[in-house]
Amino acid sequence: MPSITLSRRTMLTGAFAAALTAAAPQAKADVYVRIGPPAARVEVIPPPPVGPHRWVWVPGYWRWNRDRYIWFRGQYIRRTHGNWRPGHWDHRPGGWVWYGGGWY
Repeated sequence: MPSITLSRRTMLTGAFAAALTAAAPQAKADVYVRIGPPAARVEVIPPPPVGPHRWVWVPGYWRWNRDRYIWFRGQYIRRTHGNWRPGHWDHRPGGWVWYGGGWY
């Protein structure tokens, strides 16, 4: 019987440690890119999806992928609250830094 109690205690301790690790905030590090992004592509905005949800168009953007920029097309997302603020590249003394979009 004592081995069952010890086993349960070990499992609970492991589960608690895993939960704490999963809840820990991720460290954010700015990545500086020495080459500025290309001009944004012109996108034709399609009509929003049909349905009961309110949709917001999120414009496309250039994303840095180790050695070059890759275009991510715009898309509709469901409105959760507030207004969507698109991400943008900001020029700093060390290079270009990406600030992701979000709700505000």
